[in-house]
Amino acid sequence: MTEGSQRSHVAATAEALATGAVGAGIAASLGAFVHPVVAVVLAAIAGLNGVVSGWRGIYDWRRSDGWLAAVLDSTWATPPVALGLVAHAGAAITRDPGYVAELSARHNRHVYQRGVALKRGYAFTIGNVVSGAGDVRGNARRTRLITDHEDVHVWQSRWFGPAYPVLYGLWAAGAVPAAVVVWLVRGRRQPVARVVESCAYYTNPFEWWAYSRDDHWPPHGKLAGIGWRKPAARPLATVARRVRRASGRARH
Repeated sequence: MTEGSQRSHVAATAEALATGAVGAGIAASLGAFVHPVVAVVLAAIAGLNGVVSGWRGIYDWRRSDGWLAAVLDSTWATPPVALGLVAHAGAAITRDPGYVAELSARHNRHVYQRGVALKRGYAFTIGNVVSGAGDVRGNARRTRLITDHEDVHVWQSRWFGPAYPVLYGLWAAGAVPAAVVVWLVRGRRQPVARVVESCAYYTNPFEWWAYSRDDHWPPHGKLAGIGWRKPAARPLATVARRVRRASGRARH
């Protein structure tokens, strides 16, 4: 091991310990207002997330959104972060999860090429963990899926906290019987599974938001005539171009 790699190892250890300790302290202080047991549970979740995230250096301490991500992951967003820790465990028992450091370090998220996946070919995000990213190295479209779509889900988890998985699941569950009605009304022309997928997954407001940010609304898998017609928000690529143009004009 070289001197440089030793320093890197020491720095990673220091960041892991500091992030874990501070995260656990913040979570415990918050949980103490509810119940001592809640304080212990939240501290354990935030502490473990802090150790893993600090070791891998995901939080961008140079920017305000990095600090915000760390605070939210240790407070309001601890329930989805706990599910993210389960995703880490699932990746750990995978033969080759393919952790993508270049899309994780200082990007306020963890990205795995494989790991936990609910459907083949689809990325899956819970808490601050993106699994099933696929072959992102040298694949511009797959990379943008992470930066412009899955990262939206990471921040949805942070903003909505414990409500995020509940609201997502309630929409999906409620959309199934509604999809059967739509299938019958449309004369059973399309496979019922496609109609259910369009109603329960593609038109889920969280997915509508993410696909819109990714400039992929409507997505290819959604059946025409079902769900939202217009995007929920401007694509992130469009926003970034406008910011660059505005910055260029300001410099001149």
